[in-house]
Amino acid sequence: MASINDLATAAIASSTATAGSSADQRGAFIVLEGLDRSGKTTQVKLLEQRFVEEGRPVKVMRFPNRTTPTGQIIDAYLKSHIEIENHVIHLLFSANRWEAANQIHSLLAAGTIIICDRFYHSGIIYSAAKQHPSLSLSWARAPDRGLPRPDMVLFLDLDEARAEARGGWGDELYEEAGMQRTVRKLFREMMDGEGGGGNDGLRDLVAVDAGRSVEEQTVRKLFREMTIDGEGGGGDDGLRDLVAVDAGRSIEEDVW
Repeated sequence: MASINDLATAAIASSTATAGSSADQRGAFIVLEGLDRSGKTTQVKLLEQRFVEEGRPVKVMRFPNRTTPTGQIIDAYLKSHIEIENHVIHLLFSANRWEAANQIHSLLAAGTIIICDRFYHSGIIYSAAKQHPSLSLSWARAPDRGLPRPDMVLFLDLDEARAEARGGWGDELYEEAGMQRTVRKLFREMMDGEGGGGNDGLRDLVAVDAGRSVEEQTVRKLFREMTIDGEGGGGDDGLRDLVAVDAGRSIEEDVW
């Protein structure tokens, strides 16, 4: 199992491979994933604050983006106001991400750091977690091929029982223990390399035992150095650099 230092070395080496050839540096694309109520929103805010304090351009994005036409339909679905067939809602989630693709590319090219609360990783795994016979990981992955690829994906690991104990649980459709348990299992399988290759397109996953050993300065250094020149970070290879972080600690004991 890779360590934080191993991951940092690999991610920075990949991200900065061509940075010395130009004065223009690409911004980093950082995604936080996790179960519902795992603390992603809080950690996104904390990370944004750190970059602002350092004087670095930063943009926070969240998916689904519920302000767009597709996002409004998704919002109604998640609040159980309407019913939508599983394949159709999956494609709507994907369309919602595609609506932001050009903006993501433009921001990164301008040197802006993007911190994203969920991206296609959740879209793929939540749909597969429904265990519909014709909604496989491979099928779920296909509509998102070609989307901007994150430079780093952090999975805030929290078991469903502890998530359920947090405020607001059950407000939305997927906030059900069985569903969340399956989602967590699929994320862990991807990080452990089970079913991560082949036709499913879920590759380049890095599992790191970061539950109680994440040192603030190490992680801050990783993100401080993670700027990219040129294209980088994109592609359609699937899920990459997925890191597990213990989300069971108090907010004050944040991982950043």
